[in-house]
Amino acid sequence: MLSVLTMVRNREAHLIQLVEGLRRSLRKPDELIVVDMSDTPIDAPAAGFPIRIARMETEGLPLAAARNHAAAMARGEQLLFLDVDCIAMRDCLGRLSETLDRHDALLCADVRYLGPDDARGDWEETALLAAGAAHPVRSFPASGVREERQAGLFWSLAFAIRRARFEALGGFDAAFTGYGGEDTDFGYRARETGLPLLFVGGAIACHQYHDSYDPPVQHLDDIVANARRFHARWHEWPMGGWLDQFTRMGLVDWEAGAPVVRRQPTAAERAASLSTWPASAIRVDDPLGAT
Repeated sequence: MLSVLTMVRNREAHLIQLVEGLRRSLRKPDELIVVDMSDTPIDAPAAGFPIRIARMETEGLPLAAARNHAAAMARGEQLLFLDVDCIAMRDCLGRLSETLDRHDALLCADVRYLGPDDARGDWEETALLAAGAAHPVRSFPASGVREERQAGLFWSLAFAIRRARFEALGGFDAAFTGYGGEDTDFGYRARETGLPLLFVGGAIACHQYHDSYDPPVQHLDDIVANARRFHARWHEWPMGGWLDQFTRMGLVDWEAGAPVVRRQPTAAERAASLSTWPASAIRVDDPLGAT
C-alpha cells in the first residue's frame, strides 16, 4: 500500500494540481494524506482515491512536525512525501514504489522546476517535461538508481521511504521548528543507520513556480536557530551559503563561532531579495553548501 503525504498552508491551487498529477498517475496512490495548516480550512479536491485531511493549527511553519503527523495518519507500508507545490508525472509513483519493493533505502525523485506560466490551469505532461529545468547539483540517471554518497543532498521535496524505516529513524526531529535544516538532519540520521540514499531515474515530479527569496530573509530566525541546532549535533554548519549572505547583509553576526541574529531585514532588503525565474524556483544553496 502506497500512501502519498503532503502539507499545505494557503496554497490550495497548488494542491489541486498535485491531486491532478496523482489522478493521472499510472500507479495510483492508495491514499493521500493532507496536513492542512492553512488560515482557512481547505476542501478535498475530487479524486479517484481516498483523501484524508487533518487540520493542524499553527502560527508558523512546523515542517518536521507536520510531516510526522502525516506519517502517523498513513496506513501504507510505503510513504511518499510530496510537497504541495509538486506535480508527480505519470511514472513517478510507480518507479518509486517498485524501487522501494527492491531496495530498503531513502529515495529521492527527480524534481524539475517550472516557470511562472507553467501548470497554471490545464496542462499536458509533455509540455511540463519540456519546460522543467533540472536541478544543477542533483544528478539523476535516465533510468534505474544512482547511490548518492553526500547525505546533504537529500531533499525532502519529493522522497519515498518504507514506513518501518521512517518509524525506526523516529521521523523528522520536531525540535527543528519552521524552515530549514530538518531534512538535512533526517538525511544524516539515515546515513548513520546505513540506509542508502538513492536517486531514482524516471521518477519525475515538476515543481510549481511561486515567489521566493534569495536569500530567504523571511525565514532568517528559523534558519539561524536550526543551523545552530544542526551544528550542535553534527559539528557542521548547514545552509552555509545563506548564512554567509545574511552576514554580508549585516543581518547576522558570529559570536564565539556561531551565528546570532543582529537585526531583521528592512522592507527594501526583502524586496531586493525577491527572486526571479529560474533562481526563485531552484534552491541551489544546498544545506551544506554543496554548490
